[in-house]
Amino acid sequence: MQSRQETDGFERPGIFRPPSERLSYFLPLTQGCSNNTCTFCGFYGTKLRMREVDDAKREIEALALYVKHGVHMPDIDYAVYAVAQRWDGRRVFLQDGDALVYPFPRLVEVLRHLNDKFPNLQRIGTYATPQDILRRSVDELKELKRLKMGIFYTGIESGDEELLQKVGKGVNRSQLVEMGSKAKEAGIILSLTVILGLGGIEGSERHCLETASVLTAIDPEYAGALTLTLVPGTPLYDDLQQGAFNPISPFESLAELKTIVEHSSFTNCFFSSMHASNYLSVRGRLPENRDRMIKEIEEVLAKKDPSLLRPEFLRGL
Repeated sequence: MQSRQETDGFERPGIFRPPSERLSYFLPLTQGCSNNTCTFCGFYGTKLRMREVDDAKREIEALALYVKHGVHMPDIDYAVYAVAQRWDGRRVFLQDGDALVYPFPRLVEVLRHLNDKFPNLQRIGTYATPQDILRRSVDELKELKRLKMGIFYTGIESGDEELLQKVGKGVNRSQLVEMGSKAKEAGIILSLTVILGLGGIEGSERHCLETASVLTAIDPEYAGALTLTLVPGTPLYDDLQQGAFNPISPFESLAELKTIVEHSSFTNCFFSSMHASNYLSVRGRLPENRDRMIKEIEEVLAKKDPSLLRPEFLRGL
């Protein structure tokens, strides 16, 4: 589970965050993603770069000075102040693709500094690959929780064992379940995402049923569906161009969404397809709102009216 890391050449990444973190302060600790082998992802082939811990701490100090006194430090990136102007002061989101890969002692040092400077913080969150969570012990995760690390946003993509291997996810189904168990034992909320259409036409049914099954096994607090968006420069996009990947249609993506909602069994999960990549947005608590959500999808499927779907030019990552 070792990843390639470089501390030189670190550049502040663009803001890439979950919709629910829109009012958070974005603090970069890494650039890129440690798992750069996913064939569908824009991070494919990128190098993981680590930020120096002292640099991150200087940003925290500058942010605290600005919040308390409105003072701008001349040697601090203007992005710090641009983000701070719309920050709600309650949450911090650690960047980039998987900041949980940041070396544990350094991560603890940064979180302690955040808590010292902003004792009223409610929650710190981050993207985390399954590998990131698996490489941490439960005690380490509990220490992060104590320092207000409250939520991991994790792409599991599918529960189909063969598909996970095919797209280069780097973990198998049992590891996904183990990852979920460790996060839960530490008391950290999981927000999981799956990708509609990832199996193409041929693998659609198995992808949906196995994804519903693994979601059931993990039983997260939040789950969301994205729809596959093929990114130029990735191996899966190349497969499309060469005729080796047969994508599903927009209405077939709704059928996949319906199958996952129907076959997933949760204790209490907020499930949504509100992401901009999707053709139809539904949301609700499962199992409480299952019937209503299925009915909304079925109504659109019955009409087969393209005007009821999000148009392609409005879809995005």
